[in-house]
Amino acid sequence: MTLLEFARGPALTVSLTVLIAGTLWRLGRLAARPAPRDLSEPRGSAAAGALRGIAHRFWPHPRFGAKIGFSTAIGYIYHLGLAVIVFTFLPHIQFIQKLTGLHWPALPDPVTYFAGALTTAALIIVVIQRHGDPVKRMLSRFDDYFSWFVTFLPVITGMALIGIDPDSVSPAIAVHLLSVELLFVWFPFGKLMHAVTVFWSRGITGAKYARRGALP
Repeated sequence: MTLLEFARGPALTVSLTVLIAGTLWRLGRLAARPAPRDLSEPRGSAAAGALRGIAHRFWPHPRFGAKIGFSTAIGYIYHLGLAVIVFTFLPHIQFIQKLTGLHWPALPDPVTYFAGALTTAALIIVVIQRHGDPVKRMLSRFDDYFSWFVTFLPVITGMALIGIDPDSVSPAIAVHLLSVELLFVWFPFGKLMHAVTVFWSRGITGAKYARRGALP
């Protein structure tokens, strides 16, 4: 078995199994947590508060915007860039179609290449900021750096495939696939899980604030 055959076969099967089972396990654990009793009189709509809680946290409060606006913008760049790379690049759409049967039109390759370059630069800036800022460095743990690594690795190995036929047997394709599979395995157990829970957690916080009469 070649490295590419391993990446397309057993490694893909195991990593997808861990991704799906681990994500469902994490969500099940969250859903099973008992909700604390709130004996206060409701002062606002929980549903409206949940929506406000989600919407208001898309951008920092104006009081802090001048200090963290750049970091927030960089975060948007790499999050949106990752979305463009994953969901609009033709080989990735074909991969998703093979797994799920779903497909949609792809963007031109130069657009996704540009998004990949922006995402690469933004991720490098993020880790430099994290390590260079004394407060961020103090708060950072293994999860922060390893989650960054398993996100950066598929991007940079994917950029290295520009000009390589996706149907070839190049070892670079195997390396890229294995980097994606490493991300799949880590996803449910690290901070990358926020991609699934972000709106849930923001909504719950907003609902609690609204119930107590404090707008998020």
